[in-house]
Amino acid sequence: MLLMREAFAENAMRPLAAPVDIAAGSVGSIRVLRGQLLRITAMGDGAVASLFGFSVEDPAVWLSVHHTRVFSNSYLLGSGMRMVNNRRRPMMVLGKDRVKRHDLLLPASTRAFLAEKGYDGEGCIEAVSAELARRGMNVPKLPDPINLFMHVRLMRDGRIVPETNLTQAGDSITCRVVMDTQFIVSACNTGIEGNDKPAPLRLSVAENLTGFGPE
Repeated sequence: MLLMREAFAENAMRPLAAPVDIAAGSVGSIRVLRGQLLRITAMGDGAVASLFGFSVEDPAVWLSVHHTRVFSNSYLLGSGMRMVNNRRRPMMVLGKDRVKRHDLLLPASTRAFLAEKGYDGEGCIEAVSAELARRGMNVPKLPDPINLFMHVRLMRDGRIVPETNLTQAGDSITCRVVMDTQFIVSACNTGIEGNDKPAPLRLSVAENLTGFGPE
């Protein structure tokens, strides 16, 4: 009985962040505690979610796509794969994944890059930097993101070939977070052909899969 009361008290001290809706072309942020689940849902067809994460305890520790590739010896995300930080420590583990198409190679867009490609609007780098400033977070550098739902293919000759994004509204990815993390997610234009039609996203947190409600 005492253990049950202690467990209840511990859960009561672990607030769940409210869901965050991100409009197409903008960014959103959400804090997820160790052991909680983060779900990122496409709310429109063709969505791409550029994911950044920073340790709540030390923002100089961030989700690193480079270290994730080396740690896993892969440029593809797969079920059970650990996404690690720049100290080579896991930050999150990939669980349920309806899309199974993600990019671990390409950097975030900038306003200048988009303008060169003929697009209007703010780039991912500028939008995420503004969100960090709004939250009063000082980070030594802005790392490259993990581009969830982005459809590209790495060819044998080394070329990275964009493919038409087939993500549909309602598709999602769910990860178990293993370090208290402040996530920032961009729904800005990537400027990558086939993945260049920004769509809204939703971020939600739960203690377990049933906490997200019926599928």
